[in-house]
Amino acid sequence: MKLLEDAGIYVIADLSEPGLSIIRDDPAWTTDLFKRYTSVIDVMAKYDNTFGFFAGNEVSNQPNNTDASAFVKAAVRDSKRYIKQMNYREMGVGYATNDDAEIREDMAAYFDCGTKEESIDFWGYNVYSWCGDDSSFQKSGYDVRTKEFEKYDVPVFFAEYGCNTPRPRFFGDVEALYGDDMNGVWSGGIVYMYFEEENEFGLVKIDNNEVERLPDFTSLSSQLAKVTPTGVQMADYNPTNTAKSACPSVGEWAAEATPLPPQPNDQLCKCMYDSLTCVVNDSVDEEDYGDLFGIVCGLKDGEACRGIAKNATTGVYGAYGMCNAKEQLGFALNQYAKSQLDGNGCNFSGSARATQAKATQASECRALVSQAGSAGTGTVTSVPTGAGGSNNGPAATSSKGAAGVLSVPRFESGMLQLGAYLFVAGVSGMAMILL
Repeated sequence: MKLLEDAGIYVIADLSEPGLSIIRDDPAWTTDLFKRYTSVIDVMAKYDNTFGFFAGNEVSNQPNNTDASAFVKAAVRDSKRYIKQMNYREMGVGYATNDDAEIREDMAAYFDCGTKEESIDFWGYNVYSWCGDDSSFQKSGYDVRTKEFEKYDVPVFFAEYGCNTPRPRFFGDVEALYGDDMNGVWSGGIVYMYFEEENEFGLVKIDNNEVERLPDFTSLSSQLAKVTPTGVQMADYNPTNTAKSACPSVGEWAAEATPLPPQPNDQLCKCMYDSLTCVVNDSVDEEDYGDLFGIVCGLKDGEACRGIAKNATTGVYGAYGMCNAKEQLGFALNQYAKSQLDGNGCNFSGSARATQAKATQASECRALVSQAGSAGTGTVTSVPTGAGGSNNGPAATSSKGAAGVLSVPRFESGMLQLGAYLFVAGVSGMAMILL
């Protein structure tokens, strides 16, 4: 990070990673994910050149999985809350979306609507419609996309761009992106990608620790050298677009804007699990949990599973739907066992076992479980304090204002205080990369 700072490079970091992310076809916002997200924030907050974070990237990518956006928006809300709670300097939390014609407008509206506490600070757009040296501002559809975002109240930029058909890439869209047609609406973009991989989008190739600059690198450098974006200094930034977007109606769009899934609360989950008298046997493999969920949630119209429900389309969320799989299964088994008058409900062919509830003397546990209610359908208003990742303490708040060195962006009222910032490599010594 220090080397990047010395080179004048800001960083936007992904909060998720392949093994811990919100899955579009089975979305959830859980305690494990919250720990992952906050641990990344803890690590990155100490660096002055950390610009912000993406809470998700192309999670909802077509009409049949837009319900997943509710869980990503909850992650935006809770990540922003955590940054504030830990007294870290201001860092934005946004989202990067794909360019799907059927959902792109609803996606942008959904993540921007509502309160500033739960909406995005910036909007990243992954777009690959400018292909070849015969494309243009109009042919690529950039003109229509620019019109769509003219009144958007948070900064928008290309989180990925650089069509690679044909190759070598011409990068003619650089001139448009940083020219008069787009500079007043878009805050630049991040070219995809630096290292060459099988998908053939790289600017450089690494071989035996030797860096080879590919023709795409030369082409991009040439195009960047031609542009002279005007930009706005932070001190002069005075946004006129302040109205939040209207939330899309549920129909073809599948996610209610309110309520969002509850904030993951590890303490609540532990308190709940310690209060159970019927839990899953330790001998049961986690890969078999799905079968048990199917059985217990299929009994009595799913009554035992109301406390772990998570339905973004109806906006119905159980208090324990954010707990880990073992805790959720334990809750459901216990609920079913309690409903059996003969006392034989805790068995499930040996997959469940009776246990003694642990003493929960702590007033915090009693209060949390009480708010959740006996069926787990209550609203828990208490949120974790200082919960999450490595918690290395507040990050440095200093910033550098001298010419040629980094000045940390500020976020106020959900709006980025730098207008048409240069997301460019090689222009004025500044750059932006995605980790």
